[in-house]
Amino acid sequence: MKSLLFILFIFFNVFIYSNNNDMEKQIDSIVEEFQNGLTPGISVAVLKSGKVIYQKGYGYADLENKIKIEPKTNFRLASITKQFTAFSILLLENDGKISLNDSLTKFFPEFPNYSNKIKIKNILQHTSGLLDYEDFVNNEDTVQLKDKDVLNIMMNQDSTYFNPGYKHQYSNTGYSILAMIIEKVSGKTFAEFLKERIFEPLQMNNSIAFEEGISEVPNRAYGYAKTDSGFVYSDQSLTSAVLGDGGIYSSAIDLLKWNEEVENPTLLPKEKFAKAFEKGKTTNGEEFDYGFGWRLDPYKNHYRPYHTGSTCGFSNIYMKLPEYDLTIIVLMNVRDYDAKGYAEKIADLFIK
Repeated sequence: MKSLLFILFIFFNVFIYSNNNDMEKQIDSIVEEFQNGLTPGISVAVLKSGKVIYQKGYGYADLENKIKIEPKTNFRLASITKQFTAFSILLLENDGKISLNDSLTKFFPEFPNYSNKIKIKNILQHTSGLLDYEDFVNNEDTVQLKDKDVLNIMMNQDSTYFNPGYKHQYSNTGYSILAMIIEKVSGKTFAEFLKERIFEPLQMNNSIAFEEGISEVPNRAYGYAKTDSGFVYSDQSLTSAVLGDGGIYSSAIDLLKWNEEVENPTLLPKEKFAKAFEKGKTTNGEEFDYGFGWRLDPYKNHYRPYHTGSTCGFSNIYMKLPEYDLTIIVLMNVRDYDAKGYAEKIADLFIK
Protein backbone atom coordinates (compact mmCIF):
# COMPACT_ATOMS: atom_id res chain seq x y z
CA MET A 1 0.00 0.00 0.00
CA LYS A 2 2.84 2.40 0.90
CA SER A 3 4.54 1.63 -2.41
CA LEU A 4 1.34 2.45 -4.31
CA LEU A 5 0.93 5.76 -2.47
CA PHE A 6 4.57 6.62 -3.17
CA ILE A 7 4.10 5.88 -6.89
CA LEU A 8 0.95 8.03 -6.98
CA PHE A 9 2.79 10.82 -5.18
CA ILE A 10 5.64 10.76 -7.73
CA PHE A 11 3.20 10.60 -10.65
CA PHE A 12 1.13 13.51 -9.37
CA ASN A 13 4.17 15.75 -8.84
CA VAL A 14 5.66 14.87 -12.23
CA PHE A 15 2.27 15.69 -13.80
CA ILE A 16 2.13 19.09 -12.06
CA TYR A 17 5.74 19.87 -13.00
CA SER A 18 5.09 18.89 -16.61
CA ASN A 19 1.97 21.05 -16.82
CA ASN A 20 3.75 24.06 -15.28
CA ASN A 21 6.72 23.55 -17.57
CA ASP A 22 4.44 23.44 -20.63
CA MET A 23 2.63 26.57 -19.48
CA GLU A 24 5.93 28.39 -18.99
CA LYS A 25 7.01 27.51 -22.51
CA GLN A 26 3.70 28.74 -23.92
CA ILE A 27 3.99 32.07 -22.13
CA ASP A 28 7.63 32.34 -23.21
CA SER A 29 6.51 31.98 -26.82
CA ILE A 30 3.97 34.81 -26.44
CA VAL A 31 6.71 37.27 -25.44
CA GLU A 32 9.47 35.82 -27.62
CA GLU A 33 10.10 39.08 -29.54
CA PHE A 34 11.85 40.47 -26.44
CA GLN A 35 14.15 37.50 -25.95
CA ASN A 36 16.84 38.37 -28.48
CA GLY A 37 18.84 41.50 -29.15
CA LEU A 38 19.20 44.84 -27.42
CA THR A 39 15.56 45.94 -27.12
CA PRO A 40 13.26 47.38 -24.47
CA GLY A 41 11.20 44.67 -22.95
CA ILE A 42 8.55 43.23 -20.75
CA SER A 43 7.99 42.01 -17.21
CA VAL A 44 5.28 39.39 -16.77
CA ALA A 45 3.78 37.81 -13.66
CA VAL A 46 0.97 35.25 -13.62
CA LEU A 47 -0.78 34.20 -10.43
CA LYS A 48 -3.05 31.15 -10.49
CA SER A 49 -5.00 29.89 -7.49
CA GLY A 50 -2.87 31.92 -5.13
CA LYS A 51 0.46 30.72 -6.55
CA VAL A 52 2.91 32.56 -8.80
CA ILE A 53 3.29 30.24 -11.79
CA TYR A 54 5.23 32.62 -14.02
CA GLN A 55 7.43 35.60 -13.23
CA LYS A 56 10.03 36.74 -15.73
CA GLY A 57 11.54 39.76 -17.37
CA TYR A 58 12.85 40.05 -20.92
CA GLY A 59 14.68 42.78 -22.75
CA TYR A 60 16.37 45.81 -21.24
CA ALA A 61 15.29 48.41 -18.70
CA ASP A 62 18.13 50.68 -19.82
CA LEU A 63 19.48 50.23 -23.36
CA GLU A 64 22.41 52.61 -22.92
CA ASN A 65 23.77 50.82 -19.86
CA LYS A 66 22.51 47.37 -20.91
CA ILE A 67 20.58 46.74 -17.71
CA LYS A 68 18.19 43.84 -18.14
CA ILE A 69 14.57 43.74 -17.01
CA GLU A 70 13.85 41.60 -13.96
CA PRO A 71 10.71 41.03 -11.87
CA LYS A 72 12.00 43.75 -9.51
CA THR A 73 12.27 46.33 -12.31
CA ASN A 74 10.08 49.39 -11.76
CA PHE A 75 7.97 50.74 -14.63
CA ARG A 76 5.90 53.89 -14.78
CA LEU A 77 2.41 52.46 -14.25
CA ALA A 78 0.61 55.31 -16.02
CA SER A 79 -3.16 54.90 -15.51
CA ILE A 80 -2.85 51.81 -13.32
CA THR A 81 -1.99 54.54 -10.80
CA LYS A 82 -5.68 55.46 -10.73
CA GLN A 83 -6.63 52.48 -8.57
CA PHE A 84 -4.16 53.66 -5.90
CA THR A 85 -5.52 57.20 -6.10
CA ALA A 86 -9.06 55.86 -5.73
CA PHE A 87 -8.00 53.60 -2.85
CA SER A 88 -6.50 56.63 -1.11
CA ILE A 89 -9.84 58.43 -1.37
CA LEU A 90 -11.57 55.40 0.14
CA LEU A 91 -9.05 55.40 2.99
CA LEU A 92 -9.91 59.02 3.75
CA GLU A 93 -13.61 58.21 3.57
CA ASN A 94 -13.07 55.36 6.02
CA ASP A 95 -11.21 57.81 8.29
CA GLY A 96 -14.36 59.96 8.30
CA LYS A 97 -12.52 62.88 6.70
CA ILE A 98 -14.47 63.01 3.44
CA SER A 99 -17.68 61.78 1.87
CA LEU A 100 -17.98 60.57 -1.70
CA ASN A 101 -20.85 63.05 -2.01
CA ASP A 102 -18.65 66.02 -1.12
CA SER A 103 -18.39 68.58 -3.90
CA LEU A 104 -15.21 70.11 -5.28
CA THR A 105 -16.20 73.44 -3.76
CA LYS A 106 -15.87 72.00 -0.25
CA PHE A 107 -12.14 71.52 -0.78
CA PHE A 108 -11.50 74.40 -3.15
CA PRO A 109 -13.98 77.24 -2.45
CA GLU A 110 -12.30 79.38 -5.09
CA PHE A 111 -13.32 76.93 -7.83
CA PRO A 112 -15.78 78.35 -10.43
CA ASN A 113 -19.49 77.75 -9.86
CA TYR A 114 -19.57 74.74 -12.17
CA SER A 115 -17.76 72.73 -9.48
CA ASN A 116 -20.70 72.92 -7.05
CA LYS A 117 -22.37 69.93 -8.66
CA ILE A 118 -19.25 67.80 -9.16
CA LYS A 119 -19.01 65.19 -6.43
CA ILE A 120 -15.99 63.06 -5.52
CA LYS A 121 -17.92 60.02 -6.72
CA ASN A 122 -18.35 61.67 -10.14
CA ILE A 123 -14.60 62.12 -10.39
CA LEU A 124 -13.85 58.54 -9.30
CA GLN A 125 -16.22 57.17 -11.96
CA HIS A 126 -15.26 59.61 -14.73
CA THR A 127 -18.68 61.27 -14.85
CA SER A 128 -17.48 64.73 -13.76
CA GLY A 129 -17.39 66.34 -17.20
CA LEU A 130 -14.12 68.10 -16.30
CA LEU A 131 -12.21 69.36 -19.32
CA ASP A 132 -9.11 67.47 -20.42
CA TYR A 133 -6.10 69.35 -19.06
CA GLU A 134 -3.91 68.03 -21.87
CA ASP A 135 -5.86 70.21 -24.30
CA PHE A 136 -4.38 73.24 -22.53
CA VAL A 137 -0.76 72.09 -22.65
CA ASN A 138 1.53 74.17 -24.85
CA ASN A 139 3.86 71.75 -26.63
CA GLU A 140 6.51 74.45 -26.72
CA ASP A 141 6.71 74.52 -22.92
CA THR A 142 9.82 73.03 -21.33
CA VAL A 143 8.61 72.75 -17.72
CA GLN A 144 6.54 69.72 -16.81
CA LEU A 145 3.03 70.14 -15.43
CA LYS A 146 2.21 68.99 -11.92
CA ASP A 147 -1.09 68.21 -10.25
CA LYS A 148 -1.32 71.73 -8.82
CA ASP A 149 -0.98 73.10 -12.36
CA VAL A 150 -3.89 70.94 -13.50
CA LEU A 151 -5.95 72.34 -10.61
CA ASN A 152 -5.07 75.89 -11.65
CA ILE A 153 -6.00 75.20 -15.26
CA MET A 154 -9.44 73.97 -14.19
CA MET A 155 -9.96 76.98 -11.95
CA ASN A 156 -9.60 79.19 -15.00
CA GLN A 157 -12.37 77.41 -16.92
CA ASP A 158 -16.03 78.35 -16.83
CA SER A 159 -17.67 75.15 -18.07
CA THR A 160 -17.52 71.35 -18.33
CA TYR A 161 -18.11 68.93 -21.18
CA PHE A 162 -21.49 67.98 -19.70
CA ASN A 163 -23.49 68.12 -16.48
CA PRO A 164 -21.95 65.89 -13.78
CA GLY A 165 -23.34 62.36 -13.91
CA TYR A 166 -24.83 62.78 -17.37
CA LYS A 167 -22.32 60.46 -19.08
CA HIS A 168 -19.15 58.46 -18.52
CA GLN A 169 -16.10 60.03 -20.15
CA TYR A 170 -12.59 59.03 -19.10
CA SER A 171 -10.82 61.91 -17.36
CA ASN A 172 -7.15 62.19 -16.41
CA THR A 173 -7.99 65.66 -15.10
CA GLY A 174 -10.29 64.24 -12.43
CA TYR A 175 -7.70 61.90 -10.97
CA SER A 176 -5.11 64.66 -10.84
CA ILE A 177 -7.58 66.75 -8.84
CA LEU A 178 -8.26 63.77 -6.54
CA ALA A 179 -4.55 63.79 -5.69
CA MET A 180 -4.88 67.44 -4.70
CA ILE A 181 -7.91 66.63 -2.53
CA ILE A 182 -5.86 63.91 -0.81
CA GLU A 183 -3.13 66.46 -0.10
CA LYS A 184 -5.59 69.07 1.17
CA VAL A 185 -7.38 66.66 3.52
CA SER A 186 -4.40 64.64 4.78
CA GLY A 187 -1.89 67.47 5.10
CA LYS A 188 0.67 65.28 3.33
CA THR A 189 1.95 65.26 -0.20
CA PHE A 190 0.33 62.69 -2.45
CA ALA A 191 3.61 60.75 -2.58
CA GLU A 192 3.89 60.77 1.23
CA PHE A 193 0.31 59.62 1.67
CA LEU A 194 0.79 56.70 -0.73
CA LYS A 195 4.00 55.69 1.02
CA GLU A 196 2.63 55.88 4.56
CA ARG A 197 -0.89 54.52 4.00
CA ILE A 198 -0.38 51.95 1.20
CA PHE A 199 3.18 51.14 0.15
CA GLU A 200 4.78 50.74 3.58
CA PRO A 201 1.92 48.72 5.18
CA LEU A 202 1.87 46.37 2.19
CA GLN A 203 5.69 46.23 2.02
CA MET A 204 5.67 47.55 -1.53
CA ASN A 205 9.14 48.80 -0.76
CA ASN A 206 10.16 49.82 -4.28
CA SER A 207 6.92 51.55 -5.30
CA ILE A 208 6.89 55.33 -5.44
CA ALA A 209 5.06 58.33 -6.84
CA PHE A 210 8.12 59.74 -8.57
CA GLU A 211 9.02 63.41 -8.19
CA GLU A 212 12.05 64.69 -10.09
CA GLY A 213 14.60 66.18 -7.70
CA ILE A 214 12.77 64.83 -4.65
CA SER A 215 12.78 61.06 -5.03
CA GLU A 216 14.56 58.33 -6.95
CA VAL A 217 13.13 55.24 -8.62
CA PRO A 218 15.10 52.11 -7.69
CA ASN A 219 15.62 49.50 -10.41
CA ARG A 220 14.11 51.93 -12.90
CA ALA A 221 13.02 51.04 -16.40
CA TYR A 222 13.36 53.87 -18.91
CA GLY A 223 10.83 54.31 -21.68
CA TYR A 224 11.45 53.94 -25.41
CA ALA A 225 9.64 54.23 -28.71
CA LYS A 226 10.12 52.08 -31.79
CA THR A 227 11.07 53.83 -35.02
CA ASP A 228 12.13 52.68 -38.48
CA SER A 229 15.75 53.01 -37.38
CA GLY A 230 15.34 51.20 -34.07
CA PHE A 231 14.38 52.11 -30.51
CA VAL A 232 14.80 55.66 -29.27
CA TYR A 233 14.67 57.12 -25.77
CA SER A 234 11.12 58.33 -24.95
CA ASP A 235 10.84 58.42 -21.20
CA GLN A 236 9.16 61.70 -20.23
CA SER A 237 6.61 64.12 -21.62
CA LEU A 238 5.26 67.47 -20.43
CA THR A 239 2.58 65.63 -18.42
CA SER A 240 4.76 62.87 -16.91
CA ALA A 241 5.11 64.74 -13.59
CA VAL A 242 1.34 64.74 -12.97
CA LEU A 243 0.98 62.09 -10.27
CA GLY A 244 -2.68 61.43 -9.51
CA ASP A 245 -3.56 60.12 -12.95
CA GLY A 246 -0.40 58.14 -13.71
CA GLY A 247 2.76 58.93 -11.76
CA ILE A 248 3.45 55.77 -9.77
CA TYR A 249 6.41 53.51 -10.54
CA SER A 250 6.14 49.89 -9.44
CA SER A 251 7.28 46.38 -10.28
CA ALA A 252 5.67 43.03 -10.92
CA ILE A 253 6.91 41.93 -7.48
CA ASP A 254 5.24 44.86 -5.71
CA LEU A 255 2.04 44.58 -7.74
CA LEU A 256 1.70 40.98 -6.56
CA LYS A 257 1.76 42.39 -3.01
CA TRP A 258 -0.92 44.89 -4.02
CA ASN A 259 -2.88 41.98 -5.46
CA GLU A 260 -2.91 40.32 -2.03
CA GLU A 261 -4.60 43.45 -0.67
CA VAL A 262 -7.11 43.42 -3.53
CA GLU A 263 -7.94 39.79 -2.77
CA ASN A 264 -8.07 40.15 1.01
CA PRO A 265 -8.23 43.78 2.15
CA THR A 266 -6.40 44.68 5.34
CA LEU A 267 -6.24 48.46 5.07
CA LEU A 268 -9.97 48.91 4.43
CA PRO A 269 -13.07 46.99 5.49
CA LYS A 270 -13.88 44.59 2.68
CA GLU A 271 -17.35 46.05 2.15
CA LYS A 272 -15.88 49.52 1.64
CA PHE A 273 -13.24 48.37 -0.84
CA ALA A 274 -16.01 46.51 -2.69
CA LYS A 275 -17.37 49.91 -3.82
CA ALA A 276 -14.40 50.17 -6.17
CA PHE A 277 -15.70 47.20 -8.14
CA GLU A 278 -19.30 48.34 -8.59
CA LYS A 279 -20.26 49.47 -12.07
CA GLY A 280 -21.31 53.08 -12.27
CA LYS A 281 -24.60 54.51 -13.50
CA THR A 282 -25.35 57.79 -15.21
CA THR A 283 -28.15 60.07 -14.02
CA ASN A 284 -30.48 58.45 -16.57
CA GLY A 285 -29.73 54.97 -15.20
CA GLU A 286 -27.35 53.83 -17.93
CA GLU A 287 -24.73 51.43 -16.53
CA PHE A 288 -21.09 51.64 -17.58
CA ASP A 289 -18.09 49.37 -17.08
CA TYR A 290 -16.04 51.41 -14.61
CA GLY A 291 -15.82 51.51 -10.82
CA PHE A 292 -13.35 53.51 -8.76
CA GLY A 293 -10.05 53.22 -10.61
CA TRP A 294 -11.00 49.86 -12.13
CA ARG A 295 -12.24 49.01 -15.60
CA LEU A 296 -14.90 46.32 -15.46
CA ASP A 297 -15.66 45.33 -19.05
CA PRO A 298 -15.65 41.52 -19.45
CA TYR A 299 -13.28 39.37 -21.47
CA LYS A 300 -15.04 36.66 -23.49
CA ASN A 301 -18.05 37.05 -21.19
CA HIS A 302 -15.93 36.58 -18.06
CA TYR A 303 -15.94 39.20 -15.31
CA ARG A 304 -12.67 41.14 -15.50
CA PRO A 305 -11.51 43.88 -13.11
CA TYR A 306 -8.41 45.51 -14.62
CA HIS A 307 -6.71 48.69 -15.70
CA THR A 308 -4.34 49.51 -18.49
CA GLY A 309 -1.68 52.18 -18.39
CA SER A 310 -0.16 53.76 -21.47
CA THR A 311 2.04 56.83 -21.63
CA CYS A 312 5.27 58.18 -23.05
CA GLY A 313 7.51 55.10 -23.20
CA PHE A 314 5.33 52.62 -21.31
CA SER A 315 2.42 50.21 -21.84
CA ASN A 316 0.99 48.12 -18.98
CA ILE A 317 -1.93 46.12 -17.68
CA TYR A 318 -2.96 44.59 -14.36
CA MET A 319 -5.83 42.19 -15.03
CA LYS A 320 -7.86 39.72 -13.00
CA LEU A 321 -10.20 36.92 -14.03
CA PRO A 322 -11.76 35.84 -10.71
CA GLU A 323 -13.71 32.98 -12.29
CA TYR A 324 -10.35 31.33 -13.07
CA ASP A 325 -8.60 32.64 -9.95
CA LEU A 326 -6.16 34.24 -12.35
CA THR A 327 -4.13 37.46 -12.18
CA ILE A 328 -1.93 38.67 -15.03
CA ILE A 329 0.52 41.57 -14.85
CA VAL A 330 2.26 42.86 -17.98
CA LEU A 331 4.63 45.84 -17.75
CA MET A 332 6.45 47.17 -20.83
CA ASN A 333 8.94 50.01 -21.32
CA VAL A 334 8.03 50.76 -24.93
CA ARG A 335 5.24 53.01 -26.13
CA ASP A 336 2.34 52.05 -28.39
CA TYR A 337 2.74 48.33 -27.69
CA ASP A 338 -0.36 46.36 -26.78
CA ALA A 339 0.17 45.15 -23.22
CA LYS A 340 -3.51 44.29 -23.02
CA GLY A 341 -3.17 42.06 -26.07
CA TYR A 342 -0.29 40.16 -24.47
CA ALA A 343 -2.28 39.67 -21.26
CA GLU A 344 -5.29 38.38 -23.17
CA LYS A 345 -3.14 35.88 -25.08
CA ILE A 346 -1.86 34.60 -21.75
CA ALA A 347 -5.41 34.46 -20.38
CA ASP A 348 -6.47 32.37 -23.38
CA LEU A 349 -4.14 29.61 -22.16
CA PHE A 350 -6.41 29.18 -19.13
CA ILE A 351 -9.89 30.01 -20.42
CA LYS A 352 -11.97 27.02 -21.41
